[in-house]
Amino acid sequence: MKILFNNLQNLSRQKLSFILFLLCGAIYAQEKQRDTTKTEKLDEVLVKSVRVDAKSPITHSNVSKKEIAKRNLGQDIPVLLNFLPSVVTTTDAGAGVGYTGIRVRGISPQSTNVTINGIPYNDAESLGTFWVNLGDFASSVESLQLQRGVGTSTNGSGAFGASINVLTDAISREAAGEISNSIGSFNTRKHTVKFSTGLMNDHFEIAGRLSNISSDGYIDRASADLKSYFLQGSYVDDNTLIKAISFGGNNITYQSWYGIDGETLSNDRTFNFAGIYTDDDGNTQFYDNEVDNYSQDHYQLHWNQRYNNNWSTTVGLNYTYGRGYFEQFREDDDFSTYGFEELNVNGETVNTTDLIRRRWLDNNFYVINVSANYKNNGLDMIFGGSLSHYDGDHFGEVIWAEFASQSDIRDRYYDGNSLKNDLSVFSKANYKLNDKVSLYGDLQVRNVTYKTFGNTSDLVDFEVDKEFTFFNPKAGITYDLNLANSLYFSYARANREPNRTDFESNPNIEAEQLNDFELGWRHKKGNFSFNANAYYMLYNQQLVLSGRLDDVGNPIRTNSGDSYRLGLELEAIIPVTSKLTLQPNMAISSNKNKETIVSLNGVLENLGKTDISFSPDIVAANAIVFQPIDNLQMSLLSKYVGEQFMGNTENPDSKLDSFFTNDFNVTYTIETNSVFKSVVISGLVNNIFNVEYVSNGYFGSFDFADPSSPSGTTTGFFSGFYPQATTNFLLGLTLNF
Repeated sequence: MKILFNNLQNLSRQKLSFILFLLCGAIYAQEKQRDTTKTEKLDEVLVKSVRVDAKSPITHSNVSKKEIAKRNLGQDIPVLLNFLPSVVTTTDAGAGVGYTGIRVRGISPQSTNVTINGIPYNDAESLGTFWVNLGDFASSVESLQLQRGVGTSTNGSGAFGASINVLTDAISREAAGEISNSIGSFNTRKHTVKFSTGLMNDHFEIAGRLSNISSDGYIDRASADLKSYFLQGSYVDDNTLIKAISFGGNNITYQSWYGIDGETLSNDRTFNFAGIYTDDDGNTQFYDNEVDNYSQDHYQLHWNQRYNNNWSTTVGLNYTYGRGYFEQFREDDDFSTYGFEELNVNGETVNTTDLIRRRWLDNNFYVINVSANYKNNGLDMIFGGSLSHYDGDHFGEVIWAEFASQSDIRDRYYDGNSLKNDLSVFSKANYKLNDKVSLYGDLQVRNVTYKTFGNTSDLVDFEVDKEFTFFNPKAGITYDLNLANSLYFSYARANREPNRTDFESNPNIEAEQLNDFELGWRHKKGNFSFNANAYYMLYNQQLVLSGRLDDVGNPIRTNSGDSYRLGLELEAIIPVTSKLTLQPNMAISSNKNKETIVSLNGVLENLGKTDISFSPDIVAANAIVFQPIDNLQMSLLSKYVGEQFMGNTENPDSKLDSFFTNDFNVTYTIETNSVFKSVVISGLVNNIFNVEYVSNGYFGSFDFADPSSPSGTTTGFFSGFYPQATTNFLLGLTLNF
């Protein structure tokens, strides 16, 4: 396997794409005898190993393509999921385009597992998910499932509180096309073109999408220019599905990750510190290219084969190539930061300089997934495994300097490499014991090795050589009281390794462990449904957000010892009339570090039990959906997020106030018999009551010498806030043909 990975690394993207399509043909040429009985959609089998069904004792929400389309006017996927239970979303630029994030039950994005067609999407090192690299990906999503809690075993870094698994576009049997355009506040624009050939000769389909999203952002200069594509070639018959998929894009976003302090928030909430400097005349200026410029391309090959009514298999291959940099103007930086030697200019010693630097990432990611599914009477069993290899370079370049010292063009002032291998095997089963009782079991063993070489951007040697082996058991039971009601209970354990930033901030940082208990009741009768779920998530050495950021905007985490999350989630669909529906949900929780010990003013203090950072006690949402006629739907979408702390000490200066926002969404479909099959007009007004609110930020401390203090040290604090947009709108027009 190592030889395979090494050879793949030497291939160009074009060659690799060509080979994937050749493999597609080779697999087709060697197909086995097929059964003609269809028992489930072949497309959905691609994600069966990481998804659960309605009867599973796993807390989850499903989102369909139709539901996504109503508000898909350019905002990123996290924002489109904002109204699901226990979800809080945020965006650096303030308006949902660019860098966005999602927290579920207060869990950080690094602890949320994301897969696309079963392939891990989380960055292997940071464990985060950068949706900005998937501009307009919502336009290529067939369905999506959000699992809260540990959920089922998945591929890639373990779900440590939530998982999002995405299924891309299903095969279209009919030829189709779509032109979609939207415009809105802050000069936001989205342009999308999609096509499908439909099934040619009843077996082959080619489909694709090109998109461009641009926005100036609510925050000053927080612009985004996102170009993306999606291309899919498929072969299908009664028992075989083969898909060769390529997708990716490029993002150029002006940096807005610094946030602003409390005083600036009160006086100028759209101010952006990124790129600020003082020119030779003492005037404040902003560097015009303080941007993040990153490209990412994904190549996937999937083969699903059904042999008979009992057996089926899936094989998935993936190669991801990512590369890019962020660029910064730096004023009066020390030579030592870049390894420069002091200069003597006109008899004066020079050891600082203005300069422009780029910090690069260049990485390759390979994945092989295999699974087999056996079904017989009441037993549905899946077993398989996943193997991935990550090879990433981190390096920095000074591309201009007022005083360049001894450096030459394209010199790397820091250079490092990281290698990560992830092997997991699993077996999971649902067994229908009788008409009332179903049992669920899930066992996973995961082995992770992580090695780094070279130095960091601070010119500090950074060498990590760690290996982790995790055993993650899960079990549950579902009891059907009657046709309308069912109860479920589950237990799941998850273990998760630290990420790169964790090791940089603390070489001795520990892996975290979670024991998750879920107890739920599901009721469905006609169009009315009600779900209640209680959870208790018990952590050991949980890696929680400290509230601090490193110098490139990555959140710094720390082990918190023993902690827990205890909560109750309620959601319902209530048909008031045939035209009016309510869709409320609410999560009430208590999220605590059992003991917090900190250094304040040079003295260790035990603060006892404290709130976990970024974990509001109440998160609620509601949708009032009114459909006066078949082709017209109007929705009032409301969201309430309770107050939360940005650190773990409950310092009043770290508190984010609660907020309550409302959006209005309308869609109107015109069916035609001319060139277009239909014309869809969409509108979205966000934050209709013009609320000024903050959904994210950071908080930290620093010590400074103070002779008047008994310990000789005083602790100071700093905080930053990410204000979100006031009232703004998006209008869209989609032509389907």
